[in-house]
Amino acid sequence: MTYLSEDTIAAISTPPGRSGIGIVRLSGPAAREIAHRIFRPKTEGADLSPRRATFGEIRDPDTGDLVDEAVVTFFPGPHSYTGEDVVELSCHGSPVVLRRVLDLALEHGARAAGPGEFTLRAFLNGRIDLVQAEAIRDLIEAQTVTQARAALRQMQGNLSRRLRPIRQSLVDAIIQMETAVEFVEDDVLTESRSSLMARLDGAIAELEAIAAQYTAGRIVREGIHIAIVGKPNVGKSSLFNRLLSRERAIVTEIPGTTRDMLIETASIEGIPVHLVDTAGLREASDRVECLGIERSREAIADADLVLVVLDGSQPLDEDDRMVLEATCSVPRLLALNKHDLPEGLDPEAIQALQETAPLCRVSALTGQGLDELRRQILEIITSGSAFQPEDVILTNARHHRLIIAARDAIVQARRALKEGYSEEVALVGLHDALRCLGEITGEVTIEDILNQIFSTFCIGK
Repeated sequence: MTYLSEDTIAAISTPPGRSGIGIVRLSGPAAREIAHRIFRPKTEGADLSPRRATFGEIRDPDTGDLVDEAVVTFFPGPHSYTGEDVVELSCHGSPVVLRRVLDLALEHGARAAGPGEFTLRAFLNGRIDLVQAEAIRDLIEAQTVTQARAALRQMQGNLSRRLRPIRQSLVDAIIQMETAVEFVEDDVLTESRSSLMARLDGAIAELEAIAAQYTAGRIVREGIHIAIVGKPNVGKSSLFNRLLSRERAIVTEIPGTTRDMLIETASIEGIPVHLVDTAGLREASDRVECLGIERSREAIADADLVLVVLDGSQPLDEDDRMVLEATCSVPRLLALNKHDLPEGLDPEAIQALQETAPLCRVSALTGQGLDELRRQILEIITSGSAFQPEDVILTNARHHRLIIAARDAIVQARRALKEGYSEEVALVGLHDALRCLGEITGEVTIEDILNQIFSTFCIGK
């Protein structure tokens, strides 16, 4: 597939703000010509040779004014990121300078690129498939090493390669059944139906194996929300700061210091964890504190996991019991804080707590038990399964929906074969499954899907 664009696009491809270097990128048939208009090599007679960096000056061709010194690289199509002629102008990373260079490119024949338009052209020109295009966005947005690794595996085509034999198996089955339909007198024999059903069983099993990884993949991509709750002055904010590895929440010995929720993101073994520090739960009459407590209850309802903090140096009181009751119906982990002090809970009370939820002894003051707490959090959110570097982790909700739809369509086709229906009935399901898998990689595309996907990209990519 080749997409022949008539226009040339340009954009700043580095993030907003000051930096050592900033890049203005052009792609399209006039990219090299536009670069020649605004760029003058320092070396006499030098030209923009393919894949060679050329040092020179960017000047306004109308006035001759110097804009910046730059290094320019030319990538001729089709062997470029977009499959078209691409020029990258590496300038000093001043927003003013980059904006002026971009304006010069726009004044001399380019138009401003839309969000994700460079990657869209790469997809339309067959340089990447749709899964890889979406992975590029995920890699740019990655906030943890695990997210980056998962996106990089998708970008290298791991999911596409895993889907390819499934698609081929479906194509082979479709060809066999359409042949039977074409030559009615050579109806598919019983043993052929058995062979077809075995082929479909393999496709169903493989799709289910891929779909099963979405729970873990969603956690890798989106992270989880953990609400830290407890009565006032049990050390919630201190534990919040410890998990963040920085002093984010104000900590005092005065009960009720935290009046509103604080939300920050940490990383546990590469998984984003959105921590919510909440106001202490207790009976209160102060209007502001009551509002904070109401928000704490909302945080409990919205959390994927609730970290209940108890003062391990003191016996449980009515406020503790109220917290335990408020969290009894949600996934939770109990943290006995202040483990640096003598334990104030008797063994029977601890045993009773352990029967309701996993329990970990920690000290927010010294950091004791924090590694074990992180390990338990990780075990709960991953259901005890570790992420393997070679795994194809399904992180995209669109991919998951289409894989489930493809599986269901194949199941329907298999049922039709088993119950003795004609090949035409089974073919409907197989064609639907093939279409769903094609939508994942972009071999079957719908304009609305492309618009939705690429509108989420940053401009310049």
